[in-house]
Amino acid sequence: MKSELFTSTPWDAKTFNIDTYEIIRYEEEVFKTIHNMPGHFTIKVDPLEDKKLLHKYGFYYCDTLLEPYCKKDKMTFFSDEAAGISCSAPIDKLVAISNGAYTHGRFHRDFNLSKPLADLRYDNWLRDLHERGGVFALTYKNEIAGFFGTNGNLIVLHALSDQYKGRGLAKFFWSAACMHLFDQGHEELKSSISATNLSVLNLYASLGFKFRNPHDVYHKLNS
Repeated sequence: MKSELFTSTPWDAKTFNIDTYEIIRYEEEVFKTIHNMPGHFTIKVDPLEDKKLLHKYGFYYCDTLLEPYCKKDKMTFFSDEAAGISCSAPIDKLVAISNGAYTHGRFHRDFNLSKPLADLRYDNWLRDLHERGGVFALTYKNEIAGFFGTNGNLIVLHALSDQYKGRGLAKFFWSAACMHLFDQGHEELKSSISATNLSVLNLYASLGFKFRNPHDVYHKLNS
């Protein structure tokens, strides 16, 4: 379903087995329309926006998203010959890394939704991206260490295997991955991260990324 007020998100509906929607316009007309409409609703608003309407109609805060962005000539690259990428990694190995990796995500922080189903949402998204050729593995000494999921110049999913976390390697993996994307002809790379995910925020900053377009994310569940 799509209107000028909201649009359905069938990929989320399939995972959570409920109707799911993203609201397009922050107006009371929208909230009145969906007030008694069964389903799960998402809206992203400017952090400085007056939130009175959201509270009035039962929305609750889930996350604040930031958009990291960087051009090639502004990026700081870190080199480690052992860190590389592979475009032929089996999807099941990547899903094993993905499962449980997104605890900062808004669906994991939504107390009305199942955490295992939130994991499944990202696993399904990764599989879909892989089928469309938008996923490559991060490797270390030719062993799979993580992955990047992309849509053009947008980095939409990324994760590292637990055994490669906390070792100061992320900057090398991200450097190799971003160079691969720049080599495809993209002039600028961008992503979307939770403001609470400080390790990833600091990682992007160390690589020369800046941040823009903050959005507060609110959810509402109508049974």
